[in-house]
This record gives sequence, structure tokens and C-alpha cells, in this order.
Amino acid sequence: MSLPKIKDIQHLGAQEIKFKIIELKKEIFQIKLQKSTRQNIKPHLFKHKKHQIAQLLTIQNKLINQ
Repeated sequence: MSLPKIKDIQHLGAQEIKFKIIELKKEIFQIKLQKSTRQNIKPHLFKHKKHQIAQLLTIQNKLINQ
């Protein structure tokens, strides 16, 4: 599974970006919770989710600065 591309999310609006960031943070929290309870997790998901959040924040900052 490759990292998500920024091209896939550049078309999103400001509200969609905010919603997606919150959703990804919730998913990271759930993964951390599963890890702390010693459930099976896929460790690469941390990297993918954080990467997506960074991309969304970059797009959000570009929208704000325009």
C-alpha cells in the first residue's frame, strides 16, 4: 500500500478538509487505543494517516493564504 497522493485531495473544499482532518485524528486515536489494548493493528496505518493529515493541513494553509 503506497502513501496517498496530494492530487487525490486537492479538489476538496475548506469544510471538507476540516471534516477529513477530524476524521483522520479519530482514526489515529482508535489505532492507538487498539495498540494499547494489544489488539492486532497494522503499524503502517500510523504513517499513512499522519501523512494524509499533513497533506490536508498543507492544502488548508494554501486556501487560507489565497
